[in-house]
Amino acid sequence: MAWTILRNGRNREGDPIDVEITEGRIVALRSASTAPMADGEVDLDGRLVLPLLVNGHAHLDKTFLGTEWQPHVPGSSVIERIKIEKRLRADLVESAGDRERLLAERMIEFGTGALRTHVDVDAALGLSGLERMLKLREDLRGLLDIQLVAFPQSGIVRDPGSYELLEEAIRLGAEVIGGIDPIGIDGDVDGHLDAVFGLADRRGAMIDIHLHAVGDDAVREYRGIITRTRALGMEGRVVLSHAFGLGALGAREQEEIFNALAELRIAIMSNGPAGLMPPVKQLAEQGVIVFAGSDNVRDAWWPFGSGDVLDVARNIACRSGFLRDEDLGLALDLATSNGACALGLPTCGPKVGEPADLLVVDAGSAAEAVANPPVGRDVMRSGEWVSRRRLHTVSGPTNRRESPAQFTSALS
Repeated sequence: MAWTILRNGRNREGDPIDVEITEGRIVALRSASTAPMADGEVDLDGRLVLPLLVNGHAHLDKTFLGTEWQPHVPGSSVIERIKIEKRLRADLVESAGDRERLLAERMIEFGTGALRTHVDVDAALGLSGLERMLKLREDLRGLLDIQLVAFPQSGIVRDPGSYELLEEAIRLGAEVIGGIDPIGIDGDVDGHLDAVFGLADRRGAMIDIHLHAVGDDAVREYRGIITRTRALGMEGRVVLSHAFGLGALGAREQEEIFNALAELRIAIMSNGPAGLMPPVKQLAEQGVIVFAGSDNVRDAWWPFGSGDVLDVARNIACRSGFLRDEDLGLALDLATSNGACALGLPTCGPKVGEPADLLVVDAGSAAEAVANPPVGRDVMRSGEWVSRRRLHTVSGPTNRRESPAQFTSALS
């Protein structure tokens, strides 16, 4: 029987704990023992024990990671940016699979256990990106749980054939129907939303819609989504990504829309972008599920990013003015339990009886982990270490700081 005890860790409140693991599951969580270390026990040296991170919104298929630096090409609108991206990605088709895998592996090393990634599906690309992502998901099974969104970035109404491709994507294994700016991209709020909700309802899929609009267009889109969610009984199955317009609503519209989001369990994703963003704390206080994702990582849209959703949580906290420990704790929830809830996944641990899927970081509390995301991280899946940057055992400290290439043996 495989058996491990992690000694001298800390829970998110900072209390000293020991974690006992048998056959890949947590069988005990208790106050830290003062007994001498025994052979084979792991000394966490006062480090924080967290559940694995949930990256609720990424675009693996877009990253330039692993290629030479690509200078950013500016665009003045979402449609213009889409055209620029298509042109830049066309020159990098052959390396797409390698780049996607590199970013996914780095996410694992940061401590990500679950990922929702959007994959472009349109008449020009067909299902090529989805087919690569299905293979990557299988290759990384047991290391990273990947949820796939069939994403019609070029629109649905204005891109003939995309609806049929979305349906085929769900048949092949995508779990989520994507959408984007029903007014700004398709110019048809009802046509776009009827297609997304109708297909999701018929195929039992979830929904995740990119929304960048503000003002009256944003309100029309929110109301259209709320109406369809309620009519089809899709509570808890809809996500609004970005939803910039939530940060610019009038008082009456805010009360109406926030209450409906909470009632229907429509979740809101933010990556803490430059410019306007949803009012995270206010939404959370209203009972709305808010969570985090890395979004674009070094691609045609955004030259920044690493894929570390804990750093995204720090950015959201900073932009939201979170200074108190309880607010920084909320920021951690955005990258753990809230993300799991929004994606329809089991609630994050660590809990007795659950798989030993753990992230151990160089921090003494949840607040510290968010305010200064640690470099030192050890990642465990089902009781097995899959990435070790700093691990203490009874035989003495290793204090290693390897490069990514040196601690991916479990990923190859």
